[in-house]
Amino acid sequence: MMTAVRTALAAAVWMLAILSSSAPAQPMTPDSVLAPAIRALDADERTIARFHDDRWSRESIEARTALAQRALAAWPPMPFDDLDVTARADALMLRAHLVGTLADLELAAARRAEMLPLLPHRDLIEDLEALRTQMAELDLPSLARELAALPQMLRLVRERITSAAETENPDAISVTPSLALRAAGASAASRRTLERFRDHYAAFVPAFGWHMDAPIREALAAIGEHEKFLRESIAGQGGGDADALVGDPIGSEALLAHLEREMIALSPEELIAVAETELAWCRARLAEAAGELGYGGDIAAAIDHVKSLHVAPGEQPALVTRLAREAIDFVRERNLVTVPELCADLWRTQMISARDQRTWPFAAYNNNHVMVAYASSEQDFEARQMAMRGNNEHFTRLVVQHELIPGHHLQGFMAARHRAYRSLFATPFFVEGWALYWEMLLWDVGFARGPEDRIGMLFWRSHRAARIIVSLKFHLGQMTPAEMTAFLVDQIHHERDNAASEVRRYVGEQYSPLYQVAYMIGGLQLRALAREVEAAGTMSQLEFHDELLRHGSIPVAMIRAQILGHDLSPAFTPDWRFDRD
Repeated sequence: MMTAVRTALAAAVWMLAILSSSAPAQPMTPDSVLAPAIRALDADERTIARFHDDRWSRESIEARTALAQRALAAWPPMPFDDLDVTARADALMLRAHLVGTLADLELAAARRAEMLPLLPHRDLIEDLEALRTQMAELDLPSLARELAALPQMLRLVRERITSAAETENPDAISVTPSLALRAAGASAASRRTLERFRDHYAAFVPAFGWHMDAPIREALAAIGEHEKFLRESIAGQGGGDADALVGDPIGSEALLAHLEREMIALSPEELIAVAETELAWCRARLAEAAGELGYGGDIAAAIDHVKSLHVAPGEQPALVTRLAREAIDFVRERNLVTVPELCADLWRTQMISARDQRTWPFAAYNNNHVMVAYASSEQDFEARQMAMRGNNEHFTRLVVQHELIPGHHLQGFMAARHRAYRSLFATPFFVEGWALYWEMLLWDVGFARGPEDRIGMLFWRSHRAARIIVSLKFHLGQMTPAEMTAFLVDQIHHERDNAASEVRRYVGEQYSPLYQVAYMIGGLQLRALAREVEAAGTMSQLEFHDELLRHGSIPVAMIRAQILGHDLSPAFTPDWRFDRD
């Protein structure tokens, strides 16, 4: 008995020590009553994604569609009038998520149908996967015959694609680079599925090898050849720096649907106008800083000078560490936001490989790591120079706080501890908007030490405005990737390789169509909300910033509704004109 008491007392003392030394300054935020339903949907979506791991398969699209339709038919999970403002916000975000998911799946189904004429092997391989997952009996002779026919089918498709540029053949298939690249990716997914099918049976079913070894081996080789044809010959993607920049514009209607999901009331054209206004403001401030450095109004010359102020190869991680500590001290000393000790201490730097710098030419953040881009021994001389110039000290000074503290590292730390179930509704308009809000606020409170720092800050602010312009014009069909790159070089003064790396990311599939828009627009939303809260006099600046981090990375309009206590109803539609505040 005494042993049990001593153990309990020791545990209590240990817990008190932990709580007294590292407890968060903010109270823990209670979940809404809808949290269990949201967590269940999130788990269901993840379960389907793991089971149907080829996102282009008909089974994947059908299963995800059925889940979203069932959940939408049962919305809201509880009577809306019985919910408080936090739960009402959750209900509205849940509906927006489901409607958006169905729109995404409709687009995915259309794009799958567009690819199928180029991929005659997809349906057969999806059927094989269904047989495997359903543990059905295999008709091996029949399956072998079908697989043996695939190489010839793929050759005929390539001939039809090639003939489109050479003859008036009515059977010719016209293929754009973006369609070819997408189809090559979908084909690679099919190839992996066929390999998994083979590995599941080959060593365990004696008759399998007799019938299937040769047909599968020849089919895999033919599929690989077909992918290479689509990726390299049609899409122009050989894996080198000179590869064409290829992407899929989604059009005006789809952009409007994405904006509605993000609860943004402005049209694409209005967002472009906001960006142009911000860019003009930046250029005026850049001209002032250029004058202070003795360059008159020559912005390009002043930026070129700042780019030359970089450290030697091998010294960038130390610079990043010093700048990170400086930013943490800055926000703490001014009582701008609470930074828990674990958050301030537990992070590290990691270099970005030369290959990955083709897509990530600047610092980034990933799971407690500040990813550092800089000159590498694997780069040629020109690429090294551009890597160092693009990551000079004054550009890097702002990037580090964006990625670490008070930016993404602090944001992620708090999101894991407050209403984490809202990760289902995560939006770049808060994720990136939070970091941009701090870039703007740090400008206002004198973070810059001199004109070189101001040029670094203004370079990135101009860059965020440019992202809105080029990405929206790309999706509206008004700008090509080459024109996007030229805009970043000519108007923002990027190094050409860095600009190409940026555009490669903008037009690729890694990010949603509005991701590049979200940086500055999300920052402007938070800036407008900060002015409303300041006018109301209900919170200090510290309290406001801590409160923002307790809501999760959700649409800013929903954070605004909860902080200001708006009366949300099922008829809610976005109407906040944050650009006019």
